[in-house]
Formats: sequence, structure tokens, C-alpha cells
Amino acid sequence: MKKAKGYGRMVTDVVCPFCGTLCDDLEVVVEDNKIKNVRHACRIGSSKFLAMNELKRPNRPMIRKDGSFEEVDMAAAIEECGRILSRSKRPLLYGWSSTGCEAHFVGIELAEELGGVIDSTSSVCHGPSVIAIQDVGYPSATLGDVKNRADLIIYWGANPMHAHPRHLSRYSVFPRGYFRERGQQDRELIVVDVRKTDTAKLANRFVQVRYGEDFELLSALRLVINGKELEADEVAGVSKEDILELADRMKTCQYGTLFFGMGLTQSYGTHRNIDAGISLVRDLNHHTKFSIVAMRGHYNVTGIGEVLTWQTGYPFAVDFSRGYPRYNPGETTANDVLQREEADAALIIASDPVAHFPKKAVEHLARIPMITIGPHMIPTAQLSEVFIPSSISGIEEASTAYRMDTVPLKLRKVIEPPEGIYSDVEILEMILENVRERRVRQMEREKKAGEGR
Repeated sequence: MKKAKGYGRMVTDVVCPFCGTLCDDLEVVVEDNKIKNVRHACRIGSSKFLAMNELKRPNRPMIRKDGSFEEVDMAAAIEECGRILSRSKRPLLYGWSSTGCEAHFVGIELAEELGGVIDSTSSVCHGPSVIAIQDVGYPSATLGDVKNRADLIIYWGANPMHAHPRHLSRYSVFPRGYFRERGQQDRELIVVDVRKTDTAKLANRFVQVRYGEDFELLSALRLVINGKELEADEVAGVSKEDILELADRMKTCQYGTLFFGMGLTQSYGTHRNIDAGISLVRDLNHHTKFSIVAMRGHYNVTGIGEVLTWQTGYPFAVDFSRGYPRYNPGETTANDVLQREEADAALIIASDPVAHFPKKAVEHLARIPMITIGPHMIPTAQLSEVFIPSSISGIEEASTAYRMDTVPLKLRKVIEPPEGIYSDVEILEMILENVRERRVRQMEREKKAGEGR
């Protein structure tokens, strides 16, 4: 931290809590607990910091009474949360991708205590990637490896110019690396997508794949790379000549990296697309050095997968209803639990499923008692029985997050949160304590009843 020129103080080495790139070189100028300027961030990252000065945020917890919200103190809100969750037989704890790993620890403990289902936004974005990694492994690398070594960059089903704006300039195409001293001049960019995106406009080569046929194109590339004859004149809208040229370029690079996004995970084939992509990279490593990296979205969606895996052995959609962790995507994922109307209560944190889930899942969420923890009055909060405002991790609270390449980074605290606003960790710890106290009282009542008989 140092004095900024002209006014305020400058907080350096700030990590941006927006996307999975987790840019860690931001400089934030603060004066009178207000953010005055943000340096080095992309437009979206800057907006997240600078909007703190204009946001009209709720500053007290709210409980729904007679159809409308009523402000209460924190003790009353925690008591109501404890009541809702303790009475539930199959609660769903969902979200987690935009909060720190410290909150994940407590959330998993709460899910286990309740015998509930805990799931993250992975189940509706890169869940298929995780399933594929479990099937065939993950020949990956850090973004630092890519920056310093890669001479071939491929983005498949991803548009980082919009989703991860500084990804190309910090880690893939433009930066100068240890073995790529001339930056962009030492690299080639290939984009494979269903349409010519803004990222594709920057590419040395754009390969337009027919929608829903990524698996076929990946399989054709594997066929050629493994020395087999491709008999078809075209595959997935790509000519045989272009496939042969692409395969040759991939085999002859010095170090290549395949970045893939939701264009692969959410199209036909889902996790089988990722299976094929990982297998392609594995095949390429018989000829050269190649790695693969998932373009994760929310800034700590990788983190919740890491923490869940440490503590339960499973990366998302973990069910504690049998007294031990169980994992079965398609059964224990949030959308499936909601659409089968199995969840009888929900705790939503750091996400907004009402704005993004299918209609049937949202309809069930609206019917069950729901608790929302987060800094803003989002659509999910508006349907909740309890809303508890929280501080913003990485701006108002220090925490830990995992970059898309599973490298952990410490998020810094830049400003103080509004008075009376607690962090996600503190709120979850209070709820967990309340639930445990209720369990103890229930056990004591049952014991006394048994003695009376």
C-alpha cells in the first residue's frame, strides 16, 4: 500500500474478483473509504470496483412477513435461518462461485450437519468438464506456463474478448514470455467456434464448426493425428484439407495450449466433447508438448470444486442425506433436485438461480422457504423468506480464490464494508452455530421424553 499521486492511498497487487482469470496486478486508489480509481483492470473489472461508490445496497437483514419484507436485526435473521434449515429434511445449499474458499469450508460443514445437498454453479456450466476430467485425466498447465512457452494458442468454444477480457493480453497471445520474447509475433492464434466472434476476428486462423458437431471435428483431428486416413470430404462443416492443415499445425508446434469454454460443455455431447478434447491433447503429446485449460467463468468457481474435493472427495453436487457424501450428477445436481421437487428448503449464496434456472426449477424454489445471502437485492432474494446482506469478497473482505488453472490467490481487502454488514463466512458460522444449538436442544428434549416413559 502506498500514497497515490494527488489524492488518497493506493492499494497494490489487488486481485480482481470478477472472472476466472483473477488478474492480480490491479492498483486501486482509495480516499475516505471510497474507490476513486482502478488501474490495469478491464472494463468489467473496473466497473465492479467503481460501482461500489454508487450502489444502493440493503444494509439490514430482512424477513418476509405477510407477503412483504420487514427489516430485522441479525440475531432475528439468524434465528429464522436456523428454524428453516433445522426443520428441513432435504435442504439445498447452492451457489458458492463468487465467494471465498473460507466460506466454502463453513458451507460444506453446514451441509453435512443438515444432511443436505450442496452444489455450485459448476453443475450448469463446466460440470461436464469435471466429469470428463474424472474419466480421462487432465494434461493441463498453469497460465504462467502458457505465457512463457506456448507458440500455438487455440480457443475452442470460448470468446475471451467478452468473457475474460484480459486473458489474451496477460496469459496467451500478446504477453512476452521467457521463451516467447516477441509476444504475439512468436505465437499463432486459432479460434474454433460456431460463429465469428470478436476473438475469432483477432485469430490467424478461424475454423467455423457446424453447431453441435464439435465431437465429430475433435474425433476427426484425433484420427488424423494418430496416422489414420480421413475418408470424408468434410466433417462438421470443415473441409478435409482444413482438418489436415490444422492437425499438422498442432503436431508441429513447439508448445500448444487448447483453451475451451462453454461452447463445448453446453452443446450436444457435453462431457463427451471434453473427453474428446482431452484425448486429443493426450494424443498430441506423442508428437509435441500440448496442454488443455478450461475457461472457468466466476472468479472462484474453481475454488468451490477444489474445496469440495478436498473435504468430500467430489467436486460438485454432493449429497449428505445418507450421513456420508454421495455424488451422482443428474440426480444430486441442483436443477435435478429442484425439478423433481425433492428440496424442501434452500440456502442460496453468491449466485442468482431465479434469474438463470429453468422455469420448473424456479417455480419450486418459489414454493419452498429460501434463504439468500449476498450483497444485492437480486431476483432470488426477492423470492426469499430471509435475505441477509453480506460484504463483497475481494473488495470489502480478504479471502482466497482459485484461478481457472487451479492456482490459489489471496484476495485483498480494499475498503471497509458498510456498518453492520458481515462477511459470508461470519454469517454462515452464525447459522451453523444456531443449527447445532437447535440439534442439542432437540436431543435433550428427546432424552427427557425417553426418561419420562
